[in-house]
Amino acid sequence: MLNPYVVALAAEEHVNENVPNEWLVGGVTLAILLAMLLALLIFGAGREHS
Repeated sequence: MLNPYVVALAAEEHVNENVPNEWLVGGVTLAILLAMLLALLIFGAGREHS
């Protein structure tokens, strides 16, 4: 048997409209990580190892 409190909460559940696009968040995250990787490669290219 279902709990009436749980049924009432489920009926009042709404979708949050303030969530940004997941593709935009993923793209920005990927761009930041790739920029950090590029900076690491550029920094490492100037070092000589003996």
